[in-house]
Order: sequence, then structure tokens, then C-alpha cells
Amino acid sequence: MRLNAGAALPSRRGQVQPQAACHGRSSRIIRAASGLAASPTQSASRGVLILPGLGNNAADYAPLAAQLEACGMAVEVAQVTRPDWSRNAAALTDPNWWRGTLKPRPAVDWYLTRVDAAMQRLKRRVEKAEAPIALLTHSAGGWLGRVYLLDWGTAGVDRFVSLGSPHLPPPRGAPVVDQTRGILSACSDMCPGAYHSSIQYVTICGKFVRGAPLTGPAKELEFPDGAGGNRASLLAKFAGVGYQQVCGDAEVWGDFIVPQPSAHLEGATQVDLERVFHSPLGEQLPFFGPWYGSPEVLELWLHHLTGQPGPGDAVAVTNAVQESVEQVSN
Repeated sequence: MRLNAGAALPSRRGQVQPQAACHGRSSRIIRAASGLAASPTQSASRGVLILPGLGNNAADYAPLAAQLEACGMAVEVAQVTRPDWSRNAAALTDPNWWRGTLKPRPAVDWYLTRVDAAMQRLKRRVEKAEAPIALLTHSAGGWLGRVYLLDWGTAGVDRFVSLGSPHLPPPRGAPVVDQTRGILSACSDMCPGAYHSSIQYVTICGKFVRGAPLTGPAKELEFPDGAGGNRASLLAKFAGVGYQQVCGDAEVWGDFIVPQPSAHLEGATQVDLERVFHSPLGEQLPFFGPWYGSPEVLELWLHHLTGQPGPGDAVAVTNAVQESVEQVSN
């Protein structure tokens, strides 16, 4: 199922408190319908395990974790530092790296053991409440999370939500170099699409900028905040170079790093978010903007993480109940 969430997001924001996503207008509707938020004395309504993306560290996700904790969830982040990613270089000694047929394991075992350590901490926190667990993955954390579920098991996990994750390999025969050196192809073969029937998969991708070819005119130059001229052209071309390498096509929409065609899994609920940038680091730069974990963006997909009705669903339920009451009264 493909969903498009059009958001009138401001291009820049002031400081927003961590609780904002839980206390906004949309989330008030969710809370009223589902009793999402828990008081400090109540057990967590859900466990959430955050898997960092390539080049990110655990601290980058602290504001997002704080927002989710404020909404009554128990949150753990896999403890990864930026220097840890250099461990991937060990795969250069594997002949499969050079052939482009690299498998996820043992290449990324260092990451998966961090994920499992965080998972065990989270399970201890939610064990008494028997709360379900969601994997919340960002960027490369998406396919890494799929490998984790495949090899470590799905016990206690009922939801998988990816934010700007490159799930699919480049099309076969495309004149590009698979940056994972075969790992994404292996993932697609081992656990294609929404692989585990016991888990609800949701894949989310931002529509921040439409890419353009590096040379020659673009078919259509689009930049969400209305910027024009050289800035829009450079951003579109820079994005297009990355999109080309990931999905084989420069002129597609994406979150500036990951293109839409690669971000969605077959069988998952597929959500596209307008004007959403790939990385939390982009919030610090004036020409980028809100990312998936920004409070105003979190409101748009929070219900996919909790499994509760979304803002539109809640309104529809309320209207249906009101209509039934009126019919009975008449």
C-alpha cells in the first residue's frame, strides 16, 4: 500500500521541545483515540529499538529517542560511533568484495552484535509489561535490521519501520557500481520484501529533491522549498549522482541521499513524505531542513510505529461513531 503524506513544513524552525510530537494537534487526536502516551508511573506501551544509519552515531538519535520516550515508549539505540564504521573496511580482504558478491555476514557482524546488545537491554525494560517491540531503522540500518531479524530471530518484534533506507540493489545490468558490493542483492535474495508474516513492515521515504543528471539539462527541475537558480540546480545534480548509483536513475525523487525507488519494500506499507531530508545532520544546515525525526515530521508517521490509528483514521472513527449515535437517536 502506497501512501503520500503532503506536509506544509516550514523551511527552518526554532528549537522544539522533545514532547512536541506527542503534544501536537495530530498526535492529540491519536492519543485521544488510543491512549498512546503513558504517565511516568505506567509501564511502557511499546519498546523501540533504533538502528543508526551509515556514518551516524547513537548520539544523533538522542532527540528522536527523547520524543518517543515522552510518548510513553521505552527506547534503546544501538551503540554505534562514527569511527566504528571504519570496521567495514575489513571486508576488503574478502574476494567477494572485489567480485561484487559480498554477503552481509561476517562483514557487518560488528554492527549486528551492537544491535543485539541493545535489543537485550530493551527486552529487559519491557519484559514485565509484555510490550511489543518495533525496529526503527534509519538509512543503512534498514537492511541491517532485516539481516538481524533473519539471523537473530523475530521474538517480541511486531513492527519494522525504516526511514530513508536503501533496501533494493541497483537494477541488474545498470552501468553503476553497487556501493554495498553485493550485500543488498544478498538481502533481496535471503529475505525479499516484507519477509516475516508476523511483522508489519512500513517503509518511509522523504521527497526532498528530484535528482538531475550531472551533465546536460534536466527533464524537470523541482526543489520543494521553491528555491531556484544555481542552488537548486547544484542540489538536484548532487542528489542525482547519488540516486544514479543507488537505483540506476538520476531523475527521481528522494530524500537527497536515498531515492524513492530503492526505499520501499514489496508488501510493506509505503509512505512518501514531502520536503523531508535524509539525515539528522541536515537540520544544522540552512539549505537542508527537517529530517524524519524532526518533531513536525514525526507527527506524520508516529502512528505507523505504534500501530495506533493515524490522525485521519482517528477522525474517521470519531465521525463514524457520531453518525451511528445520530442514526440511533433518530
